Amino acid sequence: MNFAKLLVHSENQRMAGLHKKFAFFGLLKLWMLILVSSRGPVYTPPNVERVTDQFRRISVSQGYNVFYGGSNVHLTNNGTSADLILDKSSGSGLVSKNRYYYGFFSAAMKLPAGFTSGIVTAFYLSNQDLFPHNHDEIDFELLGHEKRRQWVLQTNLYGNGSVGTGREEKFYLWFDPTQAFHEYSILWNNHHIVFLVDNVPVREVIHNGAISSAYPSKPMSAYVTIWDGSKWATHGGKYPVNYSYAPFVTSLRGIEMEGCIRENSAACSKRSVSSLDPVDGQEFAKLSQLQTTGLEWARGKHMFYSYCQDKSRYKVLPPECTTAK
Repeated sequence: MNFAKLLVHSENQRMAGLHKKFAFFGLLKLWMLILVSSRGPVYTPPNVERVTDQFRRISVSQGYNVFYGGSNVHLTNNGTSADLILDKSSGSGLVSKNRYYYGFFSAAMKLPAGFTSGIVTAFYLSNQDLFPHNHDEIDFELLGHEKRRQWVLQTNLYGNGSVGTGREEKFYLWFDPTQAFHEYSILWNNHHIVFLVDNVPVREVIHNGAISSAYPSKPMSAYVTIWDGSKWATHGGKYPVNYSYAPFVTSLRGIEMEGCIRENSAACSKRSVSSLDPVDGQEFAKLSQLQTTGLEWARGKHMFYSYCQDKSRYKVLPPECTTAK
């Protein structure tokens, strides 16, 4: 091979190498775009106080009884943790052994991976069994998504049977909830309700005159469930659960439940401070500056729906949406 041909051959090899690199980076960029479009941009959360470190952890078997789907509830690690299963036969769930009037409630969960359209994993407080027509509820609902997209976090609450007004807010998570355990926590007292994810506040509902009639006010049990929400969970039921991917497993551990137990409700005070209620002291009456920063970060970066912005749904917005806090 003469020198000229050698140069041409060398240049051809160099260009082929560049084309391969461009193709690789092009595919990498496309993959990143797909990831971002399916999860939303991923941001690093700000540092906040670890509220979960202030409360005692208990085992699943200490805090919960089987609610339904008994054969699909598997206690693990001697009852310290549990797997809740959804398959074609049934979903499954747990209910707390006690009812609470105010308290702090937390659960660490790892969600099913893969195609999870129509699946709902919920961690919530409710008294619907005692007050079927006038119940209270505070919800974390994690909604599976179509086309292998990541899970969506929805928060909601009802008070005194006000189910006609949904107070949903939806968020993209800043992590993959199927790869590790993450903490979902509810702080409920006479001052406010705070929803926290890995100790970062994502929503605060302040107990003021605008929302007082719909503020949860009666003792509630804590629940953890996995169930088929095909009729509504994914675009109004457009993408139902595909049981060829079953079983779907939500793993549970890191349980915290402290508050005023209903059996002592005669002694549960509605005053601003009560020794019987560990979340009614001044340190739990309002968010700290770090927590406020975390709340603003979560809502600014990750919230994509709020009922207070849904004017097509509400011709007259609920009063708390238009009243300054």
